[in-house]
Amino acid sequence: MTEVEERYQRLRRAIDDELLRCGRRPAGVTLVGIAKGQAPETIARAIGAGLADVGENYLQEARAAFASLPPVRKHFVGHVQTNKAKAIAGLFDVVQSVDRPEAGVALGKAARETGKELPVLLQLNVSPVERFGCPPADAQRLAETLREQPGLRLDGVMAIGPVTSDRDVILRAFELAAKTFDRIGGSTLSIGMSGDWREALQAGSTMLRIGEALFGPRPAKEVRG
Repeated sequence: MTEVEERYQRLRRAIDDELLRCGRRPAGVTLVGIAKGQAPETIARAIGAGLADVGENYLQEARAAFASLPPVRKHFVGHVQTNKAKAIAGLFDVVQSVDRPEAGVALGKAARETGKELPVLLQLNVSPVERFGCPPADAQRLAETLREQPGLRLDGVMAIGPVTSDRDVILRAFELAAKTFDRIGGSTLSIGMSGDWREALQAGSTMLRIGEALFGPRPAKEVRG
């Protein structure tokens, strides 16, 4: 068994243990492997170990990585630029980072043109240092706009936790995301990354986005696209 396969197995066991500790059902949370900058063969080994969902931040990296991967559900987790909406809608199965009406309208139009219904998540901003994301107070209005787009299916909410070592601050931010998710509705609450997934599970996360804890440190150079 390779190192990434061992990491995947350990991580899945740790997630199930935490779910039990929280009084939740084991295996009830989707793990998305954030593969930004990782070699396709490394990603493929994780898929071989059981990983069914892979996320990418950048379109150019995703094109290169996905071409040689086994079948997997592909998530876009980066900032949605409207001029790249058609390419994003065509390549990805889920877009987790819709944070403004313009992005939703562009993705909806692109999805209709490709003949697909594109599942999307509304990205909330629950961190004072995060650049992107819809303020929780505006989330209901954005959700209504997304539901009006014939090419989209709003499945829930995504948020990035605050960058801090204060676990209570992280938990409160995720609880705010969970409360907003309860108002908006859907099946997916995508919160929790390598450094804060335990707090995310405590707050009710149904989807974790894990990069370094699964694949190891990212390569130093990233190609944006």
